[in-house]
Order: sequence, then structure tokens, then C-alpha cells
Amino acid sequence: MITLADRRKRGIIMLATAALPEPLRVAVRRALLARLELARARRAELLIIGHPKSGTTWVRTMVSHLYHVRHGLPPDVIVRSDELHRLDRAAPRILVTSGYYSFRGITGRYLSADGPRTELHDKPAVLLARHPCDIAVSWYIQFTKRQSAARRELINHFIEHPIDHTTISMWDFVMHSDVGLPFLIDYLNTWERNVARMNHVIIRYEDLRTQPHETLTRLVALLDPTFTDREIAEAVAFGSFDNLRKLEQSGFFPRGGLALQNPADPDTYKVRRGRIGGYRDYFSPEQVAQMDALVAERLSPTLGYGDAHPGSALTAPDATKEREMA
Repeated sequence: MITLADRRKRGIIMLATAALPEPLRVAVRRALLARLELARARRAELLIIGHPKSGTTWVRTMVSHLYHVRHGLPPDVIVRSDELHRLDRAAPRILVTSGYYSFRGITGRYLSADGPRTELHDKPAVLLARHPCDIAVSWYIQFTKRQSAARRELINHFIEHPIDHTTISMWDFVMHSDVGLPFLIDYLNTWERNVARMNHVIIRYEDLRTQPHETLTRLVALLDPTFTDREIAEAVAFGSFDNLRKLEQSGFFPRGGLALQNPADPDTYKVRRGRIGGYRDYFSPEQVAQMDALVAERLSPTLGYGDAHPGSALTAPDATKEREMA
């Protein structure tokens, strides 16, 4: 029996609803895509949960390359759901999700720490964490310059105060929008509680930058502990900033998060200029102090960002010079 890839199912939903009036289009898309999201979650062998700009594309790329190497799969295929499994049944299905926005919120509801236990709680999970101030800045650039119109529409209908991406300033987005820093802190706190009921690891973006081999090893142990140090080293090398930036610029990835959009605008690159703690470059000292105080007051200390400086827990001397791959 022929079955459609999850990506094809999503494409059909988006195409079939394109001509509907906006409110109806959003409602139908949200309902149908939520059904698809839940089906993907139920089939998945691993759940990777992270807010956009927390390193999800980077992690997907490295995990995918483990299977490129072991099974000889095309290196331009990056997993989000069933992409690798459809090429080789030995490769897993993986769900990568925010677990929050629009239709993706159904995963969050099924895994809520305040709700009943569900079948999804029996699945291993990876929570990707990043300093929320760095997420906020990168999320602003993603939302205003790279986000597709369809996804932005779904998000704007989901939040209480829709965002005009053409006029909002970075500061207003970060501090006063429904998806800015206060929300991001709550998001990380909530998901730390949610995954506590599961077989899980919390992977920090900053640790992936400074200790990529060791951190990726922790992650893939949930998926397949038989991967060797050599295979993991190859995946880390494939996922390096220089290599991914080169591949993105060349148009190596035909679709998905690393597909080239606007070569003339560096801010539209998925592998973008940046560094750990780079949010400080965009704001005045007074604004930075306000952001740091909010994080110190509200973010769970067990996530490891208790000090105002996001690289405080990192051991590599050049940690703050690392590049962004989110």
C-alpha cells in the first residue's frame, strides 16, 4: 500500500485550503495539521522539543548525518518526521516540534505536567534549551525576515495580540509581544516540568557549541546507543558552522530549514552571524540589564542560566565567540 510522506500530507492540506477566507483557512489548517502532528508523535521513536531558534535545525542535521553515514542515505535529507524512515526502515521516525504554536500545541497538551499520563509520556524526549535572551533576538529575525507567510498567519491567529512583522521593533518584539522574552522564560520552565515525567535529556545549545561531541553523544543515547565515536565525530563535523554555511550558500539543501532564501540578506540565512550572549550586541546596557533581571527572577535555575551572562556555566574560553546555528 502506498502511503504519503508526512511532508506531502502537510503540503496537500496547505494547498487545499489556500483559497479559503482567512479565518476559515486558519481554523481548518489548525485542525487538520493538529491531527497530523499527533499521528506523527504517536509513530515517533524520539521526540525532540524546542522553541524555534534553540538549535533544532542544527540538531536535526547532525542526527540525520548519523544515518547518512551508517545507512548511505542522501546527505541533503534532514529529518523532521519520517524522511529517513521512508528511505530506510532501519532509520527512526522522529518528531521535532515546539509543542506550542498553533497546531503544534496538541503535543504540549498531551505531555502537560498538569494533565493525565498519555501514550506520549512513554517515548524518550530531548528538550533543547538555550538562553532565552538569545532565543528572543534570533526569533525576532526569524519571524520578521524568514518565517513563511503561512506559518506567520497561523501564529498570529494563535496568539492574543497579532504581530505586524513589517513594523515591530526588536525591543518591542522581545519585551512586549506575546512571543517575546517573558513568554520564552515561561516556555522553558513549562517544558522542563513536562519532560520530567519522561525518559529525557535536556540539551543546552551552549553545551552543543562548546562540547559538541559529548553533548551529541548524550542525545543519541536515547535513540541508538550503538553509534560509535567516529560516527558521532562525522556528524559533528558535518554540522559545523563553516560546513553548514557553505552548504546553505550553495543551495545544497533543497527544502526545509536550511534551504537558501535570500543570498543578498545575511539575516535570512539559517546559519547566521551570531555568538553566545549575542543579544547584548543589539541593546543598550540598560535594556540588557532589564532582560537579565527578568531571566534571573523568573527562569528555572536548574536549566543552568542562573548567572546573567549566558556563557557563565561554559568552560571553553572562546565560548562567546561561537557562531549561531539555529
